[in-house]
Amino acid sequence: MDTTLTIRLPEEMKETLQDICNSENKALSDLVRESLKNYLVVKRFRKLRAKTLPFAEAAGFLTDEDVFEALT
Repeated sequence: MDTTLTIRLPEEMKETLQDICNSENKALSDLVRESLKNYLVVKRFRKLRAKTLPFAEAAGFLTDEDVFEALT
């Protein structure tokens, strides 16, 4: 079920968003929804990464390159 959320934005930000919407031929609500979805994915990833980092370091994975190297 969808819900409505009302937010306040500075006029300049709304104008910038509207410019992007016009150039991408998207509705403002679609652009904001997509942006929030991406933001939430990144936040969840960073939270998970922070939880697993001590275990990874204990296993010798100190950098992202270490992980990629182990996977290939």
